[in-house]
Amino acid sequence: MREAIKNHDFTFHLPTHGLLFGERAMQEALNSFGEEIAKQVTMNEIESWEKLTRVLTHEIMNALAPINSISQAYLSDPSIKGTDLEEGLQAIHHTGISLTSFVDSYRKLTQLQAPSPENVSLADFIATVRPLYSGMQWTISIPETVVVFTDINFLRQVLVNLIKNAVEACATKIDIRWMTINRDNAVKGIDGRSKDHTGTVSKGKLLVSNNGTPVPADVRSEIFIPFFTTKHRGSGIGLPLSKKIMAIQGGDIMLADIPLSGYITTFVIVF
Repeated sequence: MREAIKNHDFTFHLPTHGLLFGERAMQEALNSFGEEIAKQVTMNEIESWEKLTRVLTHEIMNALAPINSISQAYLSDPSIKGTDLEEGLQAIHHTGISLTSFVDSYRKLTQLQAPSPENVSLADFIATVRPLYSGMQWTISIPETVVVFTDINFLRQVLVNLIKNAVEACATKIDIRWMTINRDNAVKGIDGRSKDHTGTVSKGKLLVSNNGTPVPADVRSEIFIPFFTTKHRGSGIGLPLSKKIMAIQGGDIMLADIPLSGYITTFVIVF
């Protein structure tokens, strides 16, 4: 735990099984404290990026507005049509419109509507997303009894973002499975075998894995930062937006340090 805190990693879970009552209560309190700190750190990071994004988009849009307006006005001038100036003005205008659209997409980070959470059957929900990517080989391991309290439209956007990224990374296989965490923080392993059968389920995580091109090791810590992308034509909005969607509902999304066996990349959605 000391090493985790030193590295600003508050996702640690101390074992509580087999301890005396007082010891167990202390460990559970530390685990709960770590979870709350992790949530607060995530929200603070999101708020900081939102403030920066809001300033940048405002200033860029202010600069683009006259460029788009003036270039459009010149293109509408009959004396410009058919001249050498027309091609250059069209390039300026199209670039301005594309940049406006690009910047406007980042407003989604600061203009998300409030979530409307409800009880969602996770297995039934996944069944509605699967047909969108029927060309992929799917493996789904979610008990019918798993119900999560979340905004179903937000969750669909998060999952579609992850699957879309996998497709763009040339993945052919998708694995989605549920991982339970018991009251004493014993985690049901990624391989599906429970490491501890005591306690009642109080929390769960959705593992979304694919066999596409891996995320480069040197940028793993940056993929949830707005504007950052490893794609030639990426906007850098999908993962930061997914991060905020989960955070405002008390959850989180992260890239697993060790992917599911047989896959290259695993994302963890925490409810």
